[in-house]
Amino acid sequence: MMKSLRILLVLVIPLFLSVGLHKFYVSVTQIEYVAEQEAVQIISRIFIDDFERMLQERYDDSIVLGMEDESPIADLYTERYIKEKLTIQIDAEPMELTFIGKEYEDDIMFVYLEILGVNNISSMEIGNEVLFDLFDDQQNIIRTSVKGKKKSIILIKENAKGVLNFK
Repeated sequence: MMKSLRILLVLVIPLFLSVGLHKFYVSVTQIEYVAEQEAVQIISRIFIDDFERMLQERYDDSIVLGMEDESPIADLYTERYIKEKLTIQIDAEPMELTFIGKEYEDDIMFVYLEILGVNNISSMEIGNEVLFDLFDDQQNIIRTSVKGKKKSIILIKENAKGVLNFK
């Protein structure tokens, strides 16, 4: 009995360890339409270390994200990158994203954006290529709330856009 248990442990433990070493690459973007304000509010949650690595590889290898030692140019490059990689069309009309800012909680960066002057939404095309240029297996989850309707999509490198209808 003990010999069987030892063999089982020798075979099973390495399997669990190898599964634990695999890292998942994912971001979650919440898009909410606030009709009273005629605004679309966007919060994108991205792992700090992944985003920092991307900024370093793409723009400047001295960029550091974090509360105490953050690089002064971090906001500039964060805004530039997010606006390039996250696109939204409302009723087939391209929208301008306004960068509000960012903050950190644990190992997550929260990026805040908004779109103003939106008086109705029938459909929304969302493109999210955040970190696709760094990780082939990156997944970007989009969650929306428009006029009481909640819809979600998962975007991958091979399919980086999706259309949601709210009629």
